[in-house]
Amino acid sequence: MNQFNTSAAHGRTMDASVNEGLRSFMLGVYNKLALGIALSGIIAYVAGSVAPISMAIYTPPLTYIVMFAPVALIFGSMFLMKNPSPTGSAILYWAIVVALGLSMGVYFLMANLGLGGMSHFVITKAFLATAATFAGLSLFGYTTKRDLGPIGTFAIMGLWATFIIGLLFFILPMIFPSIPFFEFGSPMQLIISGGFALFSAILVAWNTQSLKETYFQLGGDQRGMAVATNIGALNFFIYFVNIFQFFLSLLSSD
Repeated sequence: MNQFNTSAAHGRTMDASVNEGLRSFMLGVYNKLALGIALSGIIAYVAGSVAPISMAIYTPPLTYIVMFAPVALIFGSMFLMKNPSPTGSAILYWAIVVALGLSMGVYFLMANLGLGGMSHFVITKAFLATAATFAGLSLFGYTTKRDLGPIGTFAIMGLWATFIIGLLFFILPMIFPSIPFFEFGSPMQLIISGGFALFSAILVAWNTQSLKETYFQLGGDQRGMAVATNIGALNFFIYFVNIFQFFLSLLSSD
């Protein structure tokens, strides 16, 4: 869901491997991403492993808030963040980190209860696979001279299409409860999760290249770079979660 991207030009690439300013800017994005991943992981573990908290979060009506809060924040930001400020974009980033951390706590709950083939070992393997995949794709996006703009545009459309299909198959069981359209580990859930992961993987590389361009377009504007750091970390965080959930589905289905 790359609606947060601040770059105005997606097709131009440049050799900036020796630019210390760019390196510092990108490290700022990655550091914020790493902090977000760490915080969401801690929240997910606590939410899924501490019984009183799990009981409160994963029973109605609070469970519906936890389930839909990340999507609501993402869609809401499309209208509320037309001209984002450093503070506003930072609040949005950390709000989504917390919301997704709470929603992913269900995987630790499943692991603790021995449900759906989930275990702490599976979660660890999925995380390591995601981290390695993300690092490789981002490195490719940073170093490639190829214009990733066209494939990035295609991936954005593909991600939205997958989201719509996923939403449809999430709603259908409410209408036809006897048909397991979207159970965890089902073939349809794995296909949809794979679609999210594939398009998110492409967007990791594209967004890395786009962030490089954004840095040069900003021309040292500290306010703009603060916003771009928050938005870049947010995009990366969403892609990371999408890829992680696919590996989790894949490994738990073995």
